[in-house]
Amino acid sequence: MSDAGVFIAFEGGEGAGKSSRALALAGRLRAAGYEAVLTHEPGDSRIGRQIRDILLDVTNDGLDPRAEALLYAADRAEHVASVVRPAVDRGAVVITDRYVDSSIAYQGIARGLGAETIAELSRFATEGLLPDLTILLDVPPSVGRRRNQGTADRLETEADDFHISVRAAYLARATTQPERYVVVDATLSAEHVDAAILDGVKKLGLL
Repeated sequence: MSDAGVFIAFEGGEGAGKSSRALALAGRLRAAGYEAVLTHEPGDSRIGRQIRDILLDVTNDGLDPRAEALLYAADRAEHVASVVRPAVDRGAVVITDRYVDSSIAYQGIARGLGAETIAELSRFATEGLLPDLTILLDVPPSVGRRRNQGTADRLETEADDFHISVRAAYLARATTQPERYVVVDATLSAEHVDAAILDGVKKLGLL
């Protein structure tokens, strides 16, 4: 096993199955002897949890898009500094549920702030740290909505057009750097999805 850390991001719209598939991958890696650190955005740091409360609270429906983008960037800066980079530096495999592509899709495209504006903000927040592999779990928004049975947060309650824009942004993003992205049809069974994910992970020399 290499001493170099590996950084993997799961991306996708609401109800794509990111959390469950990231958990499954972490379990497989741990069984193979890797230190797998499973994390998420927003909110997987002490300060980030406070930011998450602001971002996802449905009573904050008037939050300015620029303020929203800056809050996500602040959460990401703290996340990278306190969770991601230390784990990668010590040789762990870090698996995050959401990262930079989420901000580009949601705030850059769906909110209309501009993909490059948000990409530059994220570069500042992360000091340029990008995943070695981004796994995009693709589902139509209508499918994702049916899967989400719990109480909807502030972003989940956005209109269909918003989520359609998010999906299109993700798919367009994946075409720009095909060597870094694995696009998976997440409408398929968990077994098929996991197999496609493992094919991508094996290209990193893992498993």
